[in-house]
Amino acid sequence: MSHTPATAVSPQDAAKPLPLWRVVLVRPEMMTLVLLAAAFVIACLLSPFFASLTFILESATYYAEFSIIALVLTLVIIAGEIDLSPASTMALTACLFGTVFQAGLPIGWAIAASLAAGLVMGAFNGVMVLWLRLPSLMVTIGTLIMYRGLAQVLAGDKSIGKFPAWFVGIDYRTLLGVPVPVLVFVIASLALAFVLGATILGRQIYQIGTSEIAARHAGIKVRRIKFALFLAMGLTSALCGLLAASRLASVRYDLATGGELQMVLIVMLGGTYIFGGRGTIAGTFIASWLLVIIATGMTVANIPVTYQLTVMGLLLIVSIIATNAIYARNQR
Repeated sequence: MSHTPATAVSPQDAAKPLPLWRVVLVRPEMMTLVLLAAAFVIACLLSPFFASLTFILESATYYAEFSIIALVLTLVIIAGEIDLSPASTMALTACLFGTVFQAGLPIGWAIAASLAAGLVMGAFNGVMVLWLRLPSLMVTIGTLIMYRGLAQVLAGDKSIGKFPAWFVGIDYRTLLGVPVPVLVFVIASLALAFVLGATILGRQIYQIGTSEIAARHAGIKVRRIKFALFLAMGLTSALCGLLAASRLASVRYDLATGGELQMVLIVMLGGTYIFGGRGTIAGTFIASWLLVIIATGMTVANIPVTYQLTVMGLLLIVSIIATNAIYARNQR
């Protein structure tokens, strides 16, 4: 009885490199990186200013607050929750800061009051979601409206300013040529990337988002971790409210209006899975720069604000669809 010898597979055939398009489709952040490169090329064609690193860094200062919050929001979404109130938290805590300072108290007290209020607001979201077991989407839509209304009650329709000279103009202060808000964003990105990718806490956040029930059975303190994330959102939003107050040299109740869209857009463009369990800080970091290029490019091209909002909304929908498709394909 004859046997047909098996055809040997050479190591070269067994380890053929994947085509570039397949590499891009394996990880969402790779797709975001390709989009960033394409957007940069198009922006350079629109204006030679984009070839200047200084111009890009200066443009990034206008989006640094949203980008910093998006980093923490990434952790919240990976853990299976969402927070749509940070822009309103920015406004309310900034208005509280301005009101306390305007009342004649030292600016240190005003800063402390702002940060403490951010913690309280984050804690309120956490209690409503984790102890009263209400959906985080509904809770934070409610607090989005409530916090914005309280900011208007506190500050009225007027601007609050006349802060000390040392406090204002943080966007003009640089370290090694990098504006301070952008530097804070970069440092926060590195720190949170380490936490998420190289610590037990990071692995627990992924496990909670993948299966909360399994995480509880594994002994993970799910409620404690999620509550800490809501606190971090509140504190970070308050800090970014102070950064915005310094950059603008004044505060109003409508500070950061519409910022929720941009924060969620950054996270989704970075490849974070809307239903939790997947995502990276690297993706959010890349997406932040993509948003800077796109938004600044549209402004340079004199595209009306209404069309810019349309593009942002379309990008959000497309990013969610693309991310879901990539993760679904990888599960096959």
